[in-house]
Amino acid sequence: MTLLNTTLPRILGACFYYPPQSDTVQRLWPLLPQITEIFPWPNPAKIGRYCQQIPDVTPDQLEYDFSILFEGQGEMPAPPWGSVYLDKENILMGASTLQYRQFLSALGLTSQSAIREPEDQFGLMLLAWVHLIEQPHLTKQQPSEAAIALLTEHLLPWAYRYLEQVKNAQVEHQVYPLLAKISECYLKTLQSELGLFPHPHELYR
Repeated sequence: MTLLNTTLPRILGACFYYPPQSDTVQRLWPLLPQITEIFPWPNPAKIGRYCQQIPDVTPDQLEYDFSILFEGQGEMPAPPWGSVYLDKENILMGASTLQYRQFLSALGLTSQSAIREPEDQFGLMLLAWVHLIEQPHLTKQQPSEAAIALLTEHLLPWAYRYLEQVKNAQVEHQVYPLLAKISECYLKTLQSELGLFPHPHELYR
């Protein structure tokens, strides 16, 4: 069990990106109760409480909550795209998205999706982090410069504000707010243990 274990960010990234009825989420869903055991949490008891509070629902029952939080069903209480927070106009595909796209392109990472969607989606960025820390030539002790840049320059500047809004969202089930709490603990642990300093950005939402 190491800090750079990819199982946890893979689970969280998938839950924050793929629809709950997708094969990906259905396959990972049984792993949620094990979240306490697959990462070196500073406070595992707190994570255990969050896991115990996750309602006993099937992923299919989260379809409505997913549509509210991720697909724009009505007014979105917590838009999952970085540019909404980092760009003054609160727009999708803003300047910060383009900067992140250039960052990914320089690493040879491009979206395989047929739909041209913003790459700065929270779950998708966690999955990009997974890709960067599971490169076979890297040691599992220290992430690459690119992986650190993904966090400090592109994700951490807005992630906590976003997760705060997910935690406070009015949804049918508390699954996503609890996953937001777990994600916040995960990112704060990475930030503390790796000595990361997020680039200062003014937030506009």
